Amino acid sequence: MIIRTAQEQDLPGFLGLAAQVEHWFGSMVADPGFTRAVRQSIGTGTALVASEETSSGLLGAVLFGAAPPVHHVHWLVVSDGARGRGVGSALLSDAFRRWVRGPATVEVVTFGADHPGAVASGARVFYERLGFTPAEPAAPGPEGGSRQVYRRHVP
Repeated sequence: MIIRTAQEQDLPGFLGLAAQVEHWFGSMVADPGFTRAVRQSIGTGTALVASEETSSGLLGAVLFGAAPPVHHVHWLVVSDGARGRGVGSALLSDAFRRWVRGPATVEVVTFGADHPGAVASGARVFYERLGFTPAEPAAPGPEGGSRQVYRRHVP
């Protein structure tokens, strides 16, 4: 697996990943705001992608907000076929290595405990395994589902 800074030619891959999770997050592929956010992250160098050396498709991607001392995982998706293979962990590990210097806090908004995607996606367990802890509720997602902030403190 290769983790690298995303390039403009990765935009279709981002949209392909987004299409796989729209049932949990609402429409992204047709949303010009999502495309704009991906392009902005690519332009600032804060978007990372995971791919295999022998494939042109993306295994996963992350949009990271590097604004010390509080950083944000704006969007992290791993393709259906690559979940459980360490792709998400590798993306976040690389993001932390590149941008997070302690003392700092990294925040992500994920599914609330009552959201159907909380268990099906494995997102809450994933973040907890990486040292994030549940915090306050966040605004509901565009599809109306509950959301919760998760935080990880970096010494």
